[in-house]
Amino acid sequence: MRRGKWVLREQTEIVDNVDKSVQNSIFPKKGKKWVCKTYPQNWGQNVDNVDNKKVEHIFCATCLVYHKVGGLAEEKTFYLDRQGGSVLQQVPLFVYGGACFMAKEIKTIGVLTSGGDAPGMNAAVRAIVRAGISKGYRMMGIQRGYNGLINGEVYEMNVRSVSEIIHRGGTILYTARCLEFKTQEGQAKGLARCKELGIDALVVIGGDGSFMGARALANQGIPCIGLPGTIDNDIACSEYTIGYDTAMNTAVEAIDKLRDTTQSHDRCSVVEVMGHHAGYIALNVGIATGAVAVLLPEIPFDFERDILERMRQTQVTGKKHFIIIVSEGVVGAQELANQIQAATGVDSRATVLGHIQRGGSPTVRDRVNASLMGYHAIDLLDKGIYNRVVAVSGDKIVDYDVNVALSMHKTIDRDMIEIAKAISI
Repeated sequence: MRRGKWVLREQTEIVDNVDKSVQNSIFPKKGKKWVCKTYPQNWGQNVDNVDNKKVEHIFCATCLVYHKVGGLAEEKTFYLDRQGGSVLQQVPLFVYGGACFMAKEIKTIGVLTSGGDAPGMNAAVRAIVRAGISKGYRMMGIQRGYNGLINGEVYEMNVRSVSEIIHRGGTILYTARCLEFKTQEGQAKGLARCKELGIDALVVIGGDGSFMGARALANQGIPCIGLPGTIDNDIACSEYTIGYDTAMNTAVEAIDKLRDTTQSHDRCSVVEVMGHHAGYIALNVGIATGAVAVLLPEIPFDFERDILERMRQTQVTGKKHFIIIVSEGVVGAQELANQIQAATGVDSRATVLGHIQRGGSPTVRDRVNASLMGYHAIDLLDKGIYNRVVAVSGDKIVDYDVNVALSMHKTIDRDMIEIAKAISI
């Protein structure tokens, strides 16, 4: 049985009273300062006699950590202490991203899916559970997101618990949105339940709201890692989110079928796709299906410019049927279809794809990325790194501090918008 790994609590606020020689010996290239996030006022105290050795220390009394300085970084030692008493235990120093950390032991890791479901979530759960077990951790499945955590809907998982799920849509852990967890009272219940069940760390698959909940738990001592799981692809720190590719392929398949009847009747088909407040699905699906017009939440909608003018341009070339893609929230599909028919005389029909885009067997891309992200989450915890969000950058799996991730902004590719217009005539 595994004895547990030492997890490190990240400290991120800059402290100015650290000796430059100490600073440079540990971070000679980047010259970063030692930092403490939660209790910076406790840093900079000197301790002359620890473990019967006269050495300099940087001391955080509240974090209960002595850090020996001098020499190379790999020679450093953490001293765990109770309010300045005798040394209890020594553990290796870990240096990550220019930060100092506090040690905590992890034996049991919980995993949950939160918010809307997305194809590929099961692949991520599978990877998390099996990677965790392979590294010696006890794995716990939490059902129905943070609601399930508060209510204690938790069960132990083994390698067979996640058999035959990589190809399945939805999530075997079920999912839900939890308004209660946005409150301090709800977060306190979740923290208490983690302690009651012996859950030392948590992997959360979901969106920004889910990551805020994970951050709240991490700030109270439960190491957390977030995985971006949403079909909308609206997580700013990641170029790609779990479920996005499958949702687009589902929409394209449906529109390809709709195109047949649209062409047969010289109609205009207005198709509403999901996306919340982001137009990534709409833009990519519009290009993939040859839509005459694509309406995005990022671009103010003008009926004359974006619809009528586009239809006239293509009618001049002999086109008699039209597909228009509209992202949810821009304008109602039925309302738009009625406007088009009234203004042009073209028979116009509305189709709302709705939640069909959330389901279905995940694509290869979703299965692979979800699996890699799930493994990366466990690898971070195993290395003592937490309060991170896993992301895709280029062709690599990366991770960001959760505060950095939540502060990022994502913009639609304007070049793609212009390309879509140019090739849809």
